[in-house]
Amino acid sequence: MDRYDAIIIGGGHNGLVNGAYLARGGLKTLILERRHLVGGAAITEELRPGFSFTTFSYALSLLRPQIIHELELPRHGFLPLLMSTRFAPGADGDHLLFTRDHDENLREIIRHSPHDADAYEQYGHDLDRVCQAIKPLLDMAPPDIFSDDPEELVALASLGSRLRSLDRRTLHNAVRLLTGSAADFVDDYFDSELLKGWLASSSIIGSKVGPRSQGSGLVLLFHSLGEHDGEFGTWAFHKGGNGGFTQVLARAAQAFGAEIRLEAPVERVLTRDGEATGVALADGTEIAADVVVSALDPRRTFLELVDPRELPDDLVEDIRRLKFQGVSSKVNFALDGLPAHPELGARADIYRGFVNIGPSIDYLERAYDAAKYGRYSEEPYIDCAIQSTIDPDMAPPGRHVLSCFVQYTPYRLREGDWDIEREPMADRVQATLERFFPGFGDLVLQREVQTPLDIERTLGLSEGNIFAGEFLAPQMFFFRPAPGWSQYRTPLAGYYQCGSGTHPGGCVMGAPGRNAAHQILKDRGTPIG
Repeated sequence: MDRYDAIIIGGGHNGLVNGAYLARGGLKTLILERRHLVGGAAITEELRPGFSFTTFSYALSLLRPQIIHELELPRHGFLPLLMSTRFAPGADGDHLLFTRDHDENLREIIRHSPHDADAYEQYGHDLDRVCQAIKPLLDMAPPDIFSDDPEELVALASLGSRLRSLDRRTLHNAVRLLTGSAADFVDDYFDSELLKGWLASSSIIGSKVGPRSQGSGLVLLFHSLGEHDGEFGTWAFHKGGNGGFTQVLARAAQAFGAEIRLEAPVERVLTRDGEATGVALADGTEIAADVVVSALDPRRTFLELVDPRELPDDLVEDIRRLKFQGVSSKVNFALDGLPAHPELGARADIYRGFVNIGPSIDYLERAYDAAKYGRYSEEPYIDCAIQSTIDPDMAPPGRHVLSCFVQYTPYRLREGDWDIEREPMADRVQATLERFFPGFGDLVLQREVQTPLDIERTLGLSEGNIFAGEFLAPQMFFFRPAPGWSQYRTPLAGYYQCGSGTHPGGCVMGAPGRNAAHQILKDRGTPIG
């Protein structure tokens, strides 16, 4: 039987990060991926000759800066392409176009509301202060609130001290964002419906909430934590799409000595006397290891890879109650040219970042209303990205790829099923784009649709939830994925977790993989370096 120091189950970005750090720490490491390529949700595929689609995940922002430096990613081809615009078309043909020029952005806001230009400066300052306060929590294992260990008590006390050190306004804003709604927060600053819709759209990504729901403030805050070169709220595409990024991670892991096996699905984790001893593959092959790490979601980590009877009853109950409720789909298009906006035409410069189809908070809330009752939205919120404007290699000359993140499309439909409703839902997406960009349909060469059910089938993400577990306060920090088990360990000795269902959560950030690796190396008495 083959033997390794560590086996990672799943070659998504967190599994690759975790495996790279463990190999860097001197462990003989094996990463097992069930599909024919690594990357999990962060992949790029050529679904039409010459057109490279970011099938699922499509942008970078929350990637922890330490990972870039510690894993020496630039040596392996790391090449983020910073977005230079953010474009929000309005329902009446108007628009907001933001660039990298701050003064120009203020003039753009003044067109809609002179009051909002001043408010935008205050909003940015206030949000930045909260982000600075929250940011250190991303790179640490949450304290165990049930432990009497002196180290854990000190960590809890330090959290209290951190809160006490904040000024009153920042503390108040932090509490409002962590517990309240995004709509209430942005309403306090702005008058323009278009500006508020654009800002509030970050509060619903991947979550079964509307902008007026309690908890949407936390989602807004999380997406505001993304940074490049220390600037919060900035986003980028990677050269070759997110699949290009995960190939960089794979090369880095291999450079540190990790081995990667593709088409190697794990059937179960092998255990003996309450301890993980290795894994069994679907073909019957058994591989031994001192450490086994699941990069899968908590449902699969605790209820499928191991026998739940080996786990404490309260943990099993907590995991069974864990909410997933995927509400996001992807519709990707191959286009014969750039869409034309009624006012700005088909200018390439307006598409060098996100295009936000969510012209007001009311629009976003109405889209959410459908999902509450088990229907997909007739007028969906769409986050668009034409990556070929920044990376021309992703499409033939003069042609483009359009990636559309769509909400709301609930995993459980009240009527019908996703195998029947896939194309009608995509028709609604295309009709919505036609409304904002007349003539859009004439550009479509091909479209590819990924519903929550497809996401579950292809990627193994339960209920198609892109964050591997709903992203709301009762399932965050101390409680992610369950109270008492937020420190990447499990009740089985040698069995760990490092997926997006652990702290701090989803998006292509790598923090769960890095944090879990540090915990594993610490438990083994190995210098982290």
